[in-house]
Amino acid sequence: MAAPITVPRVPSEDPSALQNLSLTVLSYLETISSGIRPLPPSQLAELGRPPHDNKFLKYMSSSDSNVSDPIPPTDLSHPISNYFVNSSHNTYLTGNQLYSQSSTDAYKNSSSDEAERISREEKGHRHRPHVPETISNYGPFKRFHKEKSSAASTFPETNETDGAGESLDMPAPWTSSSTATRAEPRVLHGHTLTKEVPFRDVCQAIREAAFLKSDLPIIVSLEVHAGAEQQEIMVEIMKSIWRDFLIPLPAPDCKALPSPESLRRKILVKVKYTDPKKTAAQLQPGKDAVSSARDGSSSSASENEELHAADDRKKKDKKSSIVPSLSSLGVYTRAYHFKSLTAPEATLPTHVFSLSENKLMEVHASYGPTLFSHNRNYLMRAFPSGMRVRSDNLDPSVFWRKGVQMVALNWQRWDEGMMLNEGMFGGSNGYVLKPNGYLGKLSSSATTGLSRESQADAIAHRTLTLSIEIFAAQNIPLPLGDTRPSGFHPYVKCELHVEKPAERTGEPIEGGGKAKEGEYKWRGRTMKGTDVDFGAEKVEFKEIAGVVEELSFLRFKIQDEKIGKDDLAAWACIRLDRLRGGYRFVHLLDGAGLESKGVLLVAIQKTLI
Repeated sequence: MAAPITVPRVPSEDPSALQNLSLTVLSYLETISSGIRPLPPSQLAELGRPPHDNKFLKYMSSSDSNVSDPIPPTDLSHPISNYFVNSSHNTYLTGNQLYSQSSTDAYKNSSSDEAERISREEKGHRHRPHVPETISNYGPFKRFHKEKSSAASTFPETNETDGAGESLDMPAPWTSSSTATRAEPRVLHGHTLTKEVPFRDVCQAIREAAFLKSDLPIIVSLEVHAGAEQQEIMVEIMKSIWRDFLIPLPAPDCKALPSPESLRRKILVKVKYTDPKKTAAQLQPGKDAVSSARDGSSSSASENEELHAADDRKKKDKKSSIVPSLSSLGVYTRAYHFKSLTAPEATLPTHVFSLSENKLMEVHASYGPTLFSHNRNYLMRAFPSGMRVRSDNLDPSVFWRKGVQMVALNWQRWDEGMMLNEGMFGGSNGYVLKPNGYLGKLSSSATTGLSRESQADAIAHRTLTLSIEIFAAQNIPLPLGDTRPSGFHPYVKCELHVEKPAERTGEPIEGGGKAKEGEYKWRGRTMKGTDVDFGAEKVEFKEIAGVVEELSFLRFKIQDEKIGKDDLAAWACIRLDRLRGGYRFVHLLDGAGLESKGVLLVAIQKTLI
């Protein structure tokens, strides 16, 4: 293997610059600087000097040669519904959805990763008092709850009132003569063998990591299966730990959603909204208040609906009514059970609908333009099917193109869905402004009726021709668990993810939003080693119609050819409007989604008409 050549650097230079270039990569750069391979005019203007200048090598080894354009500062003055929000699903799980461990580390990692703001989901379940004979019967799995929790710091109680100011007599949190033995809610994935984690620990982890990299708001999505007493403890814990991060109560009536700018250093709680007066009539102190799953009165649509449909038909799944003190924390993110897009709550500024990927596809097929119009002005969340037990993912781009702001993904697995998510949010602060045609209104007039304008009418769709030359790669990371470079046989795959015609017409979408390879794809020759000359292989995607740059993605994958399934070694995903033309380096992530030293030298030509 040829020895790499070190590029001189000065201390003030970009720390992300490439330190070493292999002889293969360097030889291609020399053909460019000599004029044998001419630079396109746009890159010549960017370089500001002839390519044969001695500083050309320095330019190509700096971040200026990155194939992905840096994300400019985001305008954060729009209502929060005008942004795509980086969102995770069942964040507490470390693996699959059936029997994996739970940990608070995932909340810390996701909070500090690339300064991204995460819409997280907690499932607070009943945790009964410390009595050895008590069994928590949740679905088919029964567990003794004997764990001792740490002492709670008590927050002064407040009397929640309805619109008329009537005081409500609600259950007080269950307490013991020893606060160390007080039972507290746990976070777990119901109907499974996954482990649980204390709700208090989750709240503490979010507080510790929430605003380390960015002060933009976090949305915490709660699905509550706890009784009234345990819900009051949840409120106490959140108020005690998050304190000033919560929206002050009582909150004024909301005429329009606030902007991320106005919500800096705030934690928004997404929880089912319940009418305080109606809830007071249902609840009795000291007893669990439940409602039938048939009426859909959970804090969000059941995230296990497909997995447990048969069980639900045999036995009603009891779900807890939400006490007013907990419901009141959902100031700007009030969860409502989805009935239809024309229901009265569908025009309330603060409502949030949570729909499974399958349900969203049904709504798209029946009410496509209305769905798109709704998501211009109001919040919606999509989540993976309950059948995705391996923690695989849906295709988020299909749902972004419907205007869905929070497309929750299983971050436990780096698959196509997560790669597209990286293409949308990588390098951002977790909030990405929607394209112009997707933006709603800035004032309270947004509460007017829904239009019939579809995503086909709202924004210009263009015709794309994309040409890619693949020259060489260096420092390609090996597949996870592989330690033998001599046995590594890499090849490059390019995939283009663009809008399908059915998405614009409202017809059923092929695949139903499931993540898969791009609609247009190409595979190169198999080579050997981690420093490779691909010989200027050319990829061409010609005259692809119906393209919206901001919602289309180019994905590079380097895989190791094997007998059977080929292993993923490295990848990159770039949103099409951020794709730079000219000679560029594609910076590669490894199979675990971590930055590597690997780069791919390419030439890009992109034409849109």
